[in-house]
Amino acid sequence: MEADKLIRWHRLVFGCTALIFAGIIYSWSIIKAPFESYWDSTQLGLNYTLTISFFCIGSLASGFIAKKCSSTIRLLASAILAFTGFFVVSRLDGGSILPLYIAYGVLAGLGIGVAFITVIATTNAWFPDRQGLSSGILLTAFGLSAFIFGRVADVMGRSEAIGWQNTFMIIAISLGAVLLVAALLIKPPPAGTVFPAPKGPGKKSSSTTEETTAGAILRRPLFYLTFISTAIIVSSGIVAFSFARNIVLDLGSSASFAVTSAGILAAANGLGRLVSGWLFDNIGLRKTQVVYGATGFLAPLTVVIALMTGSLFLGVVGVSLCGFTYGSTSTTTSVLAANYFGPKYYSLNLAMMNMILLPASFTSTLAGRIKDMTGEFLAAFVILASLTAFGSVLMFFLKSRKN
Repeated sequence: MEADKLIRWHRLVFGCTALIFAGIIYSWSIIKAPFESYWDSTQLGLNYTLTISFFCIGSLASGFIAKKCSSTIRLLASAILAFTGFFVVSRLDGGSILPLYIAYGVLAGLGIGVAFITVIATTNAWFPDRQGLSSGILLTAFGLSAFIFGRVADVMGRSEAIGWQNTFMIIAISLGAVLLVAALLIKPPPAGTVFPAPKGPGKKSSSTTEETTAGAILRRPLFYLTFISTAIIVSSGIVAFSFARNIVLDLGSSASFAVTSAGILAAANGLGRLVSGWLFDNIGLRKTQVVYGATGFLAPLTVVIALMTGSLFLGVVGVSLCGFTYGSTSTTTSVLAANYFGPKYYSLNLAMMNMILLPASFTSTLAGRIKDMTGEFLAAFVILASLTAFGSVLMFFLKSRKN
């Protein structure tokens, strides 16, 4: 049965809508503002570390059960987890930080992780011929959430009529409702569906793609080289998402522009996802990785220069580059999982690739600790720039390796 072109684009729209709401996870730099009067940077950095860690765990769990559990059930579970997490946060009012860790870090992180892998894998199944485009659009929607909703959440949270607690309640209800609807609308293509043949340089290696199981991936040097280099490069993006607003405030920004800067970071994140998808379809995966490795090193280096010179402009450019690199990572790993390891085990393989965020997430806690100890982020970004230099070298080396 030949694929209906209109139906698969409808599926892409459904997937984008779900991920736009789920991407609220990237607004932490903005929506954490009410909690800064209760807890310090180290504690709040740890919360984002937990969020990203359980996002990875939720993604991996979704991948493991993909063959036994339908996308409908997984999305229903993600709706319940995400709603519960944000609902509990809306009831907090200082005291112990443990409930924040459990609600936002564990429950919301798990729920959004399950939703992320389920939506990406299920929707991409409709586009085996246009992997870069489909992944790029979906991941752009996920990354643009903070740009679209971050400012709105900030305005609502500061409003006396609404307040931050009601804002988190609205997020809980909206996200839960959207994921419930997604569970009904996002379905994989029927068995036997025939799609157009892949075209373009980005698909050259797919002709030899094997159906690789998770166990087989763990025996391949390509996986470890990509995992290590990408985990290093993506670290600056995680720190930026956790502390972008604080960084530009340290550079003399007004509170209003600091929120805007966090929105620019989110937009750059979305742009990175879209541009890397376009690059993959037009110049191939390996060349795309080289470009992304170069920007990955440039991003924290620009922040270092900004903090040393006190340049607000360079600070905004630097954190935006961090977001751009972070976004590029998501598309690159999504495409690599399908291109090198095949579609049969895609959900699990993508979840395994996505685990790069787990070790990288701890940089958020470390950066917060350095900020509390030194009073600034300079030392943290010097370390990040040094690490990403090494990660970029590995990425350049990766271009000459055989899969």
